[in-house]
This record gives sequence, C-alpha cells and structure tokens, in this order.
Amino acid sequence: MPEPLAAATFCATLVDEWAGRGLTDAVVCPGSRSTPMALALAADDRVRVHVHHDERSGAFTALGLALATGGPVAVLTTSGTGAVELHPAMVEASYAGVPLLALTADRPPELQDVGAPQTIDQQALYGSSARHTFDPGPPGDSDPADWRPLAARVWAAATRRFVAGLPRGPVHLNLAFREPLIGEPGELPPVIPRLEVEVPATPDEDWVQGLADELQGRRVLVVAGGGIEDPAGVTALAEGAGWPVLADPRSGCRRPAGTTVAHPDALLRHAPFADDPSVQPEVVLRLGRPWASKVLNQWLATRPAPQTLVEVTGLPADPDQVVGRSAWAEPGGVCRRVLAAGVAPAPSDWLDRWVAADRIAAEAIAGEVERREVETGAMSEPAVARAVVAGVPDGGSLVVSSSMPVRDVEWYAAPRSGVQVLSNRGANGIDGVVSTAVGVALAGGPTACLIGDVAFLHDTNGLLGAARRHLDLVVVVVDNDGGGIFSFLPPAATLAPDRYEQLFGTPHGVDLAALARVHGAEVAEVIAATDLVAAVELAFAAGGLHVVVVRTDRGTNVTVHDEIHAAVAAALVEGSGRG
Repeated sequence: MPEPLAAATFCATLVDEWAGRGLTDAVVCPGSRSTPMALALAADDRVRVHVHHDERSGAFTALGLALATGGPVAVLTTSGTGAVELHPAMVEASYAGVPLLALTADRPPELQDVGAPQTIDQQALYGSSARHTFDPGPPGDSDPADWRPLAARVWAAATRRFVAGLPRGPVHLNLAFREPLIGEPGELPPVIPRLEVEVPATPDEDWVQGLADELQGRRVLVVAGGGIEDPAGVTALAEGAGWPVLADPRSGCRRPAGTTVAHPDALLRHAPFADDPSVQPEVVLRLGRPWASKVLNQWLATRPAPQTLVEVTGLPADPDQVVGRSAWAEPGGVCRRVLAAGVAPAPSDWLDRWVAADRIAAEAIAGEVERREVETGAMSEPAVARAVVAGVPDGGSLVVSSSMPVRDVEWYAAPRSGVQVLSNRGANGIDGVVSTAVGVALAGGPTACLIGDVAFLHDTNGLLGAARRHLDLVVVVVDNDGGGIFSFLPPAATLAPDRYEQLFGTPHGVDLAALARVHGAEVAEVIAATDLVAAVELAFAAGGLHVVVVRTDRGTNVTVHDEIHAAVAAALVEGSGRG
C-alpha cells in the first residue's frame, strides 16, 4: 500500500475505533509530521478538535477535558521537543489516574540516529508515567488487520480499572510516519467484535463482608477525598450508620447534610478538641485521595484505630504507612456494597459531637472573615476562596490550583451542592492549571478557576485562543506578588528578609490584568468581597472568558489564617465547655 494511503487509512481506522468506543475530544497541536493523524481526527464528526499552539498547555487542556468528562481525551503533537512538552501532564495524569491518550508523531526508523532534524529518541519517552507505550512503526510496514486491535489495546490500557496491576491512566502511542504525509484514506479494515478483557471485581464479597463486620456498631470516621465517582453512595452509608464524613470539597460529599464535617483542619488545630476522647474513632474509613491538610493527615497518622483505604483514581496514598487494608475500587460503590451487607449504627452521640463542633467552627470562620473585611475594607485570601466556591452557578465546575488556593477552599469553604470541584492533586504541582481549567470549561458548563499569581504566570499560555473557544470560564487570580505559601514555611521565619524575598517571596511585579487583556479576556480588578461576588456573577451572566484579579498581601495573609484558627478555638471553648 502506498505510504500516504497507508498512513491516512491507518489513522482513520484508529480514530474510527476510538470514536466508536466513546472518544469525544482531541487537542491537536500544530506540526508537520503529525499531519496524517491531525487530518483523521478533524475528519471524524464524532470528535471535537481543539487546536492549541503550545504542546504543554494543550496536554493540560486535554487533561482537564478528561477530568470533566471522565473519558479518554487525545492530545496530538509533532515529533521532537514538542512531544517532550507533554511530560508534565503525563505525570499528573499518571498519579491522578486520568485517561489521557498521548499521540506523538515520530520519524521512521531510517531517520533515527542519523542527525535528521526534529528527531529525538521517543522510545518510552514518558517512562513510568505512561501506563503503556505503543510503538507500532510506520503504517506501510504493518498489516491493516492489526490496526483495530491496536486501537482497542490503547483504549483498554487507558480506561480499564486495572492493567497489569495498575489503575487507569495515560498511555503513549508513538506514531512513525514517512513522507509524503498527506493522502486520502482508503477502505477501512472491517469492525471486529470487541474483545473485552474481564477485570475481576475488586474487592470481592469476602473483603466487603469483612469490612462490614469490622464496622458494626463502632465509631467510624469517614475521610472523603478527591476521586469519588459516586459520592451519594458514601453519603447513604454514613447517614444510615450515623458516621461523620470529613468531606474534602473535591469528594462531592461536602454538602449541606447531617453527616458533613467541612472544617476538620480548624477543629484539629485546637488540641483540646483533637485529644478529646469523644472524637476519637474506633475505625477510620479513608476514601479517595488524601486531603491537603497536614494537620488532618498528621492527626490520622497518630490514631491507634485501624484504617481502611479505598481508592480508584491512582495508586493508593499511604505515606504514613498506617493503612491496614486497602482496595483499588470506586469508593462510593464499595460503600453501597457495605450498606447492603448490613451495618449496625454507631452510638448516637458519635455523629452529633463532630457535627456540632463543625457548626461552631463554620460560624467562627464566617464571623472572623466578615469582621476583618469590615475593619480593613480589604479581602483576605480565605474570603476569596469562600466567595468563589459560593459564586459558581449550580451545575458548574471549579478548578482549584495547588499551593494556597486548594488549602483555602479545603479549610474554609462552606458546604454546598451543585458544583464539581477539581484540582490537579496527583503530583500536587502548580503546572498547567489554567490549561486544565480551559479543558474543563470546554467539556461544557460554567467553570471557575481559583489560582495564585505564580501559578497563573506559569501557565498563561493556557489562555492562547481561549477567548475564541466558546467557553464560559472565570479565572480568579489571587495576586500577592509572589509565592504566598512560603510565608507559612520555616524560611519566612529564619531567613533575613532580603534573602527570603530573593529565593522564596519572589515578587514578579507583573500587571496581571494587562496580561490577561492581551489574551482577549474581559478583566476586573477587585478589593472587597462584595465586589468579587458581583464580578463573578456578572462574568458568568455575560459568558465567555473573564479574569478577575484580587490583590492581597502575603504578610497579612499569615496573620489572617492565625486569627481564623484562634477564633475557632475560642468558639469551641465557649460553645462546648470542654476546653
């Protein structure tokens, strides 16, 4: 088969197979060597193609689409360093269990190791970050009968719960094409009956029954993190058994319900509460990814209670080595199976103690945030987080950056329903946050992004073309002119101010509002909470791309957090009488 015909038919076959299995979106980064696959993706009406100039940002855009839709999304690059640019997103997708299809064009074997331009070693380019790497060679050298099975294997490696002991995640398909690169596809190989490999249910019935037996009538503390696909299953079990749920916003469980505990970080900073015998669990049930809160994680690590971890999106996280049993499974589904097995409820005061304390903490946080704003006329970073969470329309999504934004949302945001909270917490980096938010917005529905100034600067290329992408995205940037999280860490207290600013504070002096306008965004700059709420509401009402810049002070921010925690401690003393 002539090379252009083979390449065009090969790519059309792969896309046809993937679209039949549910591929809806692909991000295409312009390049020459990737032409056959770019044309095949654009020619299939079942696949939406999003073109991005920057491969790194394009990969995170694809990751955001996959996060929002739950299905695989492809990202295509040309050969050479363009392919290397996908690596940060591949790392995040690997640790977060996101099904990303990395399609990298490559030079054929005869152009390898001879100094051909834009040719690097792309074999196993992403190392262990890829669940599997496929390198089928030039299409003209292969049997068309193998093309659909190849596409099926790529899809299976990304989407199945477990492949060779690993959860779902990113895969790499390296595509070597010979010139000429443009041709019309011929007749595609026939569709073959799908060979679906059975994946045994995990955990089995004995495991579930054993867990149910351990939980009978005991003080069970549920710790719900990100990556729970069926949060209603968690809530159903907790309500039936009378268990408190420490609910991370990303879990989907932080709802205005009787089992929700939204502020354990603030509660556990108060030693009399953390050590109170009445709040000590007899069993800890950890579901999904861990919280960002170091306070909560350290408290859990020192509890003598047995701990069970159920997680599906990535490798089980147990850095403190305190989990006695674990399962790779969807947490909500396991909770439903435990509920069906039958669990006697906990003592009646177990849930009441946690919920009552959380109510006190919630009132203290809200009161302290409001008091500071009235007295200073300026907005604190916890207030920004609370306002943004409250301002996302029902049915919308919120993408939260790592560093301080994810912590402020986790620690201080009030429970609410109707919003999906997402964050790149697989590798916990600040890379690609804007691009991820663009991808989430492209999946549909109003989307907000809460991000710090350094993370925003790290990924402003994510805004390339965003104003023309027909999305509703409001990016709220907390601008404290540098690395705010370091103000909470030892260097701030131990280094001379000049040295601290040089290495950690790192003021950038960039006019973020002007930078956002360059990308065609509608921009607002605010100081007060009422202005932020109004700006977010107006932005969502208008639709399109908006950037809201909120200026805060790094030094004052530490004081704000300390005063909030002190207010919670004082309220617990006054409200509970337990000291």
